[in-house]
Amino acid sequence: MNLIYIANSRIPTEKAHGLQIVKMCEAFSNYSEEVQLIIPKRKNDINEDIFSYYQTKDNFKIKKINSFDFYQYWEYLGKLSFWLQSFSFAIRLLFMKADKKSIIYTRDPEIGWLFSLRGYKTVYEAHTWPENRRWLYKFLIRKIKKIITISYGLKGAFISAGCPENNILVAPDGVDLEEFGIKISAAEARRKLKLPLDKKIIMYTGHLYEWKGAQILADAADLLENDSVTVFVGGTEHDLKKFKKINSGRKNILIIGYVKHEKIPYYLKAADILVLPNSAKEKIFSRYTSPLKLFEYMSANRPIVASDLPSIREVLNENNCVLVEPDNPASLANGIKKILENKIFAEAIAKQALIDIKNFSWSRRAESIINFMN
Repeated sequence: MNLIYIANSRIPTEKAHGLQIVKMCEAFSNYSEEVQLIIPKRKNDINEDIFSYYQTKDNFKIKKINSFDFYQYWEYLGKLSFWLQSFSFAIRLLFMKADKKSIIYTRDPEIGWLFSLRGYKTVYEAHTWPENRRWLYKFLIRKIKKIITISYGLKGAFISAGCPENNILVAPDGVDLEEFGIKISAAEARRKLKLPLDKKIIMYTGHLYEWKGAQILADAADLLENDSVTVFVGGTEHDLKKFKKINSGRKNILIIGYVKHEKIPYYLKAADILVLPNSAKEKIFSRYTSPLKLFEYMSANRPIVASDLPSIREVLNENNCVLVEPDNPASLANGIKKILENKIFAEAIAKQALIDIKNFSWSRRAESIINFMN
């Protein structure tokens, strides 16, 4: 079986979707005769090639399609640049020739629709269900053969829109178990990263968007003892500047900023507690998401505190983490204190998370999707 993964994305990218796409191509290659990733040529400040940037095997092909990069004009066009970029890329795809026996795999419903019209077997991996464009999504997915959703909540949205249940597979995101299973002590990791050796480290890795809940964690840090420091790793230049300004007066937080993904395992190992403070304010975040950091946290063998959301409960529970009320700094602080005050409990939930994560490798995810597609 040949698989063609088409993604209208800038890759490499500092955002999580690029990592997920590339890791899945790497994993799909273990179960397919040939895997090809097709992406548009885009202006990119990241100069490394895809394989070295994401630390993956060179076991799939990459093809870049010439299409006009409207994102260069985002400052002037705003969201219109997204639609123009998508249209430009789609037009070029119309001239792409591929074996009709190949499976077209994509995270873009319009691409799935386009290749379905051309007679290809198409598979759409859904990461959202936009209520404000429900009519458009229903139109685009009606001819797509198979749909992969990253959560059961998202599957429910597709079923309610009329998609046959047996055409939908739930496949949460995953993790590279070898990459995040590094053998290094917290002290060694801290020395490597120049982090405090004499503090309890509360760690958050990821973007600083409002729905990620990073500010809730920053507020919760004020309620913790002075022997702890809350560390934030990640964020775009724009969000980082804003986050630093809001929290400039706080002395018990440390804002690292963006680091390459290959360093994240060391930051996780340096922590005493890992925090996933997602907000419940939007359905897409409370019911549909499957955060990559969740699976990375579970692989680190460190206790986790997470927002008690339906999407999070699909993977986490009271046996492998501490669940707290979302959007509530006091509840989050209490969850952190519960772990800091009980070492035996902390070790138990971290150990259970490490056991549970074995079911969420990229390889297992790819295998289940391949079996479903066949």
